Amino acid sequence: MKKDNRTCLTEIVLLGFSDLQTMRELLFCLVLMFYFMTLMGNSLILILTVLNPTLHTPMYFFLWNLSFLEIGYTTTISPNMLMKLLSEKQTISFWGCGCQMSFFILFATTECCLLCVMAYDRYVAICKPLQYPYIMNFRECANLAGASWAIGVFIGLGQSISIFTLPFCGSNRISHFFCDVLPVLRVASTNTYKNEVAIATLSVLVILVPFLLILFSYILIISTILTMPVAQN
Repeated sequence: MKKDNRTCLTEIVLLGFSDLQTMRELLFCLVLMFYFMTLMGNSLILILTVLNPTLHTPMYFFLWNLSFLEIGYTTTISPNMLMKLLSEKQTISFWGCGCQMSFFILFATTECCLLCVMAYDRYVAICKPLQYPYIMNFRECANLAGASWAIGVFIGLGQSISIFTLPFCGSNRISHFFCDVLPVLRVASTNTYKNEVAIATLSVLVILVPFLLILFSYILIISTILTMPVAQN
């Protein structure tokens, strides 16, 4: 008989800390410390870039977005991780797991795109300084940041929906401390080859392509700096 194409699971068991029972208190303190450091540092950047008019420039506009992303990225994982470290119940609801994965992919993808945009901003500032105010005007900066967020939302929602509409009627245990893509995909009750190919393809596009563009922009920046005439006394 064909397996009923519906979701049987109501919760996911996270086994990431199952082998670290004696170190939970230490891990809790470390995670909490780094989480608060991340929140405080990025919140300070957000406040300063808004309140200080001299920081209302394209570079700090993108840095504001990056700080917001860092807060969202860590908040998606850390609070739930902290609760699991203090609790004996190592479960998360099935749809809560889907939301966590969606936001995790959204923030991670947007951050990769935004880092690429920031490298482009520095390339224009150094290699085309006279044209910089016209190229990187407010409208263009908003469009670039908006495009980064739009790509993140599209990929985050698309991947999460494609994964969590699969049938899950088998094991509900994953060897991880949060709902990462591949560990969740492994417990699906169907062939996930197409999903794995899609994830691999998107990973290359989201990680490798921005990395190469960032690398290329900094090569151009370094070559421009090296060819600048040296001031003579």
